[in-house]
Amino acid sequence: MNAIRGVRERARAEITAAIKDEARRQLAREGAARLSLRAVARELGMVSSALYRYFPNRDELLTALIVDAYDAIGATAERALAAADRDRPVIRWRAVCRAVRQWALAHPHEYALIHGSPVPGYSAPQATVAPASRVGLALIAVARDARAAGLLRESAATSVPRAVAEDADRLTARLDVDLPAPVTATLVAAWAELFGLVGFEVFGQFNRVVEAREEFFDHAVARLAEAVGLTDGDVGLTDGDGEREPATPPPGP
Repeated sequence: MNAIRGVRERARAEITAAIKDEARRQLAREGAARLSLRAVARELGMVSSALYRYFPNRDELLTALIVDAYDAIGATAERALAAADRDRPVIRWRAVCRAVRQWALAHPHEYALIHGSPVPGYSAPQATVAPASRVGLALIAVARDARAAGLLRESAATSVPRAVAEDADRLTARLDVDLPAPVTATLVAAWAELFGLVGFEVFGQFNRVVEAREEFFDHAVARLAEAVGLTDGDVGLTDGDGEREPATPPPGP
């Protein structure tokens, strides 16, 4: 009986994966707003009633795709965080940010699903919240570990209005993270700015404006790291190759 159940579970997993793969192809061709279970079933040679046993409606399928996309970009960020030198917070920060950008450029339609225009008539359920938090938590981990190692200049994050501090304190309490409110507020702003930078590139907003995309991105995320207060043990930042940038320009000849 267990063997039969195992075969059925594998078959269900394979069909579910095939449905989602075809749905992603539809996203690329038609966009999320035109995703159709009937069209997916037709492309897979299934009757609609059979597909409904896996995804009862379009929103259930959209949610599965959204969760997959959030998990994929989150896992990419987490791998970059784990691989980077823990004693170099600026390098870790840049590694996470670069991983997010690289995933988005490689998966533009899935990125658009989670960070593009809302899908008309769709409301994301609670199940998407934890996957959507993974990149933000990776950035918070960089700051948390830097503070524990004495590599976070808390004075870099300026004071914030009381209402913002209260929001920040609620967030750190929920996450059980020991960070001052100004640092947390700056982290949230940096998280939003990171996705703004990536979104501008993915959606073509930098066309005829920024040609050196990678260099511009590295420069921008270094400034975000500076705003958060991250340091690799001195007052300078690090450039895109991991070399130290002086805090002030050297004197001229």
